[in-house]
Amino acid sequence: MSGGFQRIRPQPTPSVYPQWEYLAEGDLHRVYEDYKQVFQVPWVGVVSMAYAHYPNFFNAWYKGLRETAESAAYVECARMLRQHIETAIEELEPRPIRQRLLDKGYSARELSQIEDAIEFFSHGNFAQIPAVFAARALLEGIEIGAGNASAVKFDGRHGIDVQTPFILMEPHHVAAETTTLYQDIKKTLQLPFVNTDYRALARWPTYFKQALKDLRGSIDTPVYNQITQDLHNNICEAVELLPNPNNLTSSDIIAAARQDGDVAEILEMTKLFTYLLPGLVTNVACFRAQLKNPVSG
Repeated sequence: MSGGFQRIRPQPTPSVYPQWEYLAEGDLHRVYEDYKQVFQVPWVGVVSMAYAHYPNFFNAWYKGLRETAESAAYVECARMLRQHIETAIEELEPRPIRQRLLDKGYSARELSQIEDAIEFFSHGNFAQIPAVFAARALLEGIEIGAGNASAVKFDGRHGIDVQTPFILMEPHHVAAETTTLYQDIKKTLQLPFVNTDYRALARWPTYFKQALKDLRGSIDTPVYNQITQDLHNNICEAVELLPNPNNLTSSDIIAAARQDGDVAEILEMTKLFTYLLPGLVTNVACFRAQLKNPVSG
């Protein structure tokens, strides 16, 4: 990928228009269901829902990378990236939270359910991120999969199968206190929306409020910023090596985006996502470590 692309937060923050999964009907609903099967995740990422606002671009991107996402190489790429961040966040020394939750009255079963919810995202974010970074590369004229056209399909299931239901606390579901928490998340993390991860963990508001409080001191520190930058670089390098059996080219993606209007608008939105995603998965890895670490704290 010729060194990849820079991790830049566009200014001003571009507008994002997600086509929310719970509102999707007809053909879009069917594509979303297929998407979840391909990536083996229980939800459609906000990035993909935002791409769906631009139907020609979305179709070219998703259809072009569908076989790539089902490949053994892609699954291994996602696994390695997850392993990298879960090791790297040890430098942040996430504060253990388990005993404090038990003291509040949480049961071991409830903590296991929270861990299941975090596992959905620990797996599912990395299952989708390489495809987003591929979109950024292609929009910037960087080809992917050079000399790697064949794709061996992943044999089996890598998705998460647990008994805990996947439930999202949408903004219109929650009471005033959680609405305030959502606004605080957007302000602290400079987000134009509340990520799916946070809407799922808000199912346990007393847990989630404490977990965020413990995390807040690490955000935007030199160590945190280096971890997210290193992850960005690793994703760029990994995407370069992914197979591209459908020979999706930069010209294809740009032509499709042009059909939807302003190519620069889609590129700026994608720059925002590739800036935010390393921070999101770092935060999720910290949530996982908070519960996994010894009970003292």
